[in-house]
Amino acid sequence: MPDTMLLLQMLAMLLAIGAFAGVLAGLLGVGGGIVLVPSFFYAFQTLGYAGPQLMQICLATSLATIIVTSVRSVLSHHRKGAVDWSILRRWAPGIAAGALLGVMVAASLKSSSLQGIFGALGLVIGAYLGLGRVEWRLGPVMPTGLARGAMAPVLGFLSVLMGIGGGSFGVPLMSLYSVPIHRAVATAAGFGVTIAVPSVAGFLFLEIAAENRPPLTVGAVNLVAFGIVIAMTLLTAPLGVRLAHAMDPKPLRRVFAVFLTIVALNMLRKSLGW
Repeated sequence: MPDTMLLLQMLAMLLAIGAFAGVLAGLLGVGGGIVLVPSFFYAFQTLGYAGPQLMQICLATSLATIIVTSVRSVLSHHRKGAVDWSILRRWAPGIAAGALLGVMVAASLKSSSLQGIFGALGLVIGAYLGLGRVEWRLGPVMPTGLARGAMAPVLGFLSVLMGIGGGSFGVPLMSLYSVPIHRAVATAAGFGVTIAVPSVAGFLFLEIAAENRPPLTVGAVNLVAFGIVIAMTLLTAPLGVRLAHAMDPKPLRRVFAVFLTIVALNMLRKSLGW
């Protein structure tokens, strides 16, 4: 049986992580994974789990939470008629294929390498959040043919390597191709399901040494973190939505961009052993 004190420490840390991720998701429309992965990493490391596959546990557990939150989100958006199902149907196969490739690559890498990847991609997302402009465009419609065949797997692949859903890459991509922001956010929730379901199925079969696994971990998915974070995000996301309607989100996005940049730089620092 897992040590009771260890479980209580995990409970306290994960309650705080889930509450923060839920508020942030509701406030800024940013998927929780971008916060959950580094939070899980620091929490598990603090509790004494610092093996070579720690990042795999963080990625897999984050993606498991995204299954629940993305399904809830896409159903909610569908009731409002906001999901562009034609985009989702056309992009889903490529995204899912990229997600499965991401699992295979992630399973073969050490935590330090995955930290470096997370840090580098986190800097890109932070720069877009802080410096991006709503009027930026790459084209009038979403890519088709070979362009879509290349972009969709890359979106799924990079998302799995960061343990995030469809929002961080999908919303900017669709916005750059003239999809209205509310439809982009709604459709990206569907991207999240397409990314998370196949990747979590793969991560459940990943073998993690017993001494490197936090209590109640199946494959690379920690069930304690999954359950607590889901419960907390469902409770606190509505608070974030209310806050978003009560204040201007633009300066908050910039503040979060700075926060994410600091987290990403710290991940890069740790990946280099500094």
